[in-house]
Amino acid sequence: MREFINPGDLFDRLKAAWGPESSGSWSVENPAKGHCSATSLVIHDAFGGSILKTHTPGGTHFYNMVDGVRWDMTVSQFDRPIPFADLPSSREEALADATPARYEALKARMALR
Repeated sequence: MREFINPGDLFDRLKAAWGPESSGSWSVENPAKGHCSATSLVIHDAFGGSILKTHTPGGTHFYNMVDGVRWDMTVSQFDRPIPFADLPSSREEALADATPARYEALKARMALR
């Protein structure tokens, strides 16, 4: 289901929805921090595609591939460019990283906006 018109629309809604309930690392200064797995699940819900991952010095980072285009709505959490290995991942792996409660919190906040 594509309830969002475009990635820019989605990004604006995500940025407004990110918070401490959906990430243990969230801060006003860096709202995207710790939201990669929950965000990749929300994007997958809305646009389909696949969930990918790469390894960074801070751990595993999740993002999406939609219609052949890489979508990383949380890349702003990093202070320098990261490598994109485009390793296949899954909803289960992203959910295990996010925790079901954080994913549900982000989904609920997205629905309210």
